[in-house]
Amino acid sequence: MNRNPNTAIDELYPSLQPLLFSLAYRMLGSAADAEDIVQEAFLALELASSKQEPIQNIKAYSCRIVTNRCIDYLRSARKQREVYVGPWLPEPLVSLENHTNDPYYRYQQNESLSTAYLLLLQQLSSVERAVFLLREVLQVDYEEIAAMVGRSSTNCRQLFHRAKRSIMNIPADAKMAADAGLHPDSALKSPLDNTQLKNLISQFIHALASGSAQEMMSMLASEATLYSDGGGKVRAAIRPIFGAEFITRFLSGLLAKVPEGFSYREALVNGTPGLVTYVHGQPSTVFSFDVKEDRIAAIFIIVNPDKLARVEPLIIAGGQ
Repeated sequence: MNRNPNTAIDELYPSLQPLLFSLAYRMLGSAADAEDIVQEAFLALELASSKQEPIQNIKAYSCRIVTNRCIDYLRSARKQREVYVGPWLPEPLVSLENHTNDPYYRYQQNESLSTAYLLLLQQLSSVERAVFLLREVLQVDYEEIAAMVGRSSTNCRQLFHRAKRSIMNIPADAKMAADAGLHPDSALKSPLDNTQLKNLISQFIHALASGSAQEMMSMLASEATLYSDGGGKVRAAIRPIFGAEFITRFLSGLLAKVPEGFSYREALVNGTPGLVTYVHGQPSTVFSFDVKEDRIAAIFIIVNPDKLARVEPLIIAGGQ
């Protein structure tokens, strides 16, 4: 994307913002932090464009800014992540299916935004993650990637292949992914087509809502895993729950404690069928799922209120 240096940055915003956000979000797993970094990138672009020396490739230049700021952020946040209370899950991107005008909608249809995929990326170092995403997801060539991350093209090629091997092999020290039974074949592409996947999740949600423990168990893989992210801010399971029977018991227990004003609706969560629950119209929980073969292999539950800030409230008839 070669542009005249006098082109107003706000004219570039509609075309560049979704790309930069998708990169930053995959790097960080946080929509709020991704938006902050993208805004910083546009401020840096404005500053650079005000100088006499033109930017030859604004797309590459802006991706470089976002990539480097994400790497710096991940390095500074490493200690904070290490003391996070309970399992860490990425902040969900939620779209109601009739919201086709959502600016992030088409990016949420990409399998590389699924919760399972984002968790697999967590086993990579920040630089490996950047190289892998730029090459695998955004199809940037190695010369451009090298300029973005300050490495040689040969080193970037090596980093990419190492990152891909790491994800495909799921090494033993990637405990969270391994325990969840997450394999790239399920994280990247479900063997079920979209309609089958939606039907399976819808049936599970119906079973959950009706309290049918036996029906829930029939749709769970025997070695399924449930993760609940409360971030120490609200009550949540601080350890993963393993096995279909224990997951069913846990979910049945949640159902028994449904508060007054509870409601729910199905939605797209990171591009795959999921569930949002509400209390008096305010988002309280987001569920997403990973499917392996024709069973649910993992359930991800987000109750951390900080990660629900972007989820739209439910409009209640009568304004109650």
